Amino acid sequence: MVDARVERYAELLLDTCLGVQRGWQVLVWSTPWARPLLEEVMRQLGIRGAYPLLRLTFSGGLLYHRAWLAHAPLEVISKPASIDVYALEQCDAILSIAAPENTDDGAAAAGVGLGADIGAGRTRAVRRAYRPPGARLHRDDVPGVLCWFPTPALAQDAGMSLPAFQDFLYDSCLVDWEAEHKRISRHANLFGEAEEVRIVGAGTDLRLCVAGRRADVDAGTGNMPGGEVFLCPVETSAQGTIAFTEFPAQWGGRELRGVRLRFSEGRVVDASAATEEDFLLQTLDTDEGSRCIGELGIGCNPGIDRYIRNVYFDEKMNGTVHVALGGGFEYLGGTNTSAIHWDIVKDLRSGGRIELDGKIIQKDGVWID
Repeated sequence: MVDARVERYAELLLDTCLGVQRGWQVLVWSTPWARPLLEEVMRQLGIRGAYPLLRLTFSGGLLYHRAWLAHAPLEVISKPASIDVYALEQCDAILSIAAPENTDDGAAAAGVGLGADIGAGRTRAVRRAYRPPGARLHRDDVPGVLCWFPTPALAQDAGMSLPAFQDFLYDSCLVDWEAEHKRISRHANLFGEAEEVRIVGAGTDLRLCVAGRRADVDAGTGNMPGGEVFLCPVETSAQGTIAFTEFPAQWGGRELRGVRLRFSEGRVVDASAATEEDFLLQTLDTDEGSRCIGELGIGCNPGIDRYIRNVYFDEKMNGTVHVALGGGFEYLGGTNTSAIHWDIVKDLRSGGRIELDGKIIQKDGVWID
């Protein structure tokens, strides 16, 4: 028997997140592990008179299989397939359903990792290749949503049984997003009116200029689960230090512990990590924009109260902030470009605070009204 929550989940994705209309061509990506949700999505797209463009992979990303990425010549990887470029440029919406069989073997469309054995050069090449045709997503020109379907691998990473993880996932997604949007928007307005953000916590004192930058809200209209305020700081403004000592940072199939970054005039000038430090430094040298902050986000989802080794949930955790090294969002005024967008989460729930223009607006993860 199919979980009744799957029907509600599909409705949320197609109506609230994407706003699918009759006649739309919707690019849908996932793995066979998400079959119950895919079947329901196909059914509901049919009811709405929309066309599904279904792409299935066993592991890998929206536009490539992991096995192909591991063996194709680098010059082929570096050039996108023309038919995929056409699909990205012409589709009316994109629905990506991450449902990995093995989280160390791919969930790649979500940026969770391609597996450490793929090699950073191949990973960077494929991301660069598909960045131009995928720019519509970054400009917010076309509705797109990344969501998750509960699999044993995700449950294992989270340290939960599969039924417990299913409850966790649906509790963080199937909420009153209209009410959440109103609540989170009140916080976003504070950032939109400010000139400087200061983040203080364990090993952390970081200042960012946000003057003239609009803060956006992810509350049912972006990725799922939603629940964050995010904006693009002025690219040359980051000054100070931030220590990601509470949770490991996940990137490229690697787990980096104890990441510490020092910024000057907007760029990382000193970096260290307790594990995988060489990989950290290599990633920071991906390109000219990879040492800058493309995004600052503040987690606001009350249904996410624990770290589960999945940044798409962890960055929404109530009482946390995250900075993304690399590319920013053009539609929010961000000008930094990079082949990477690496979200790293900082916990402020024990002794941390957020200040706007010298005024404390959040302390120990609790908003101050």
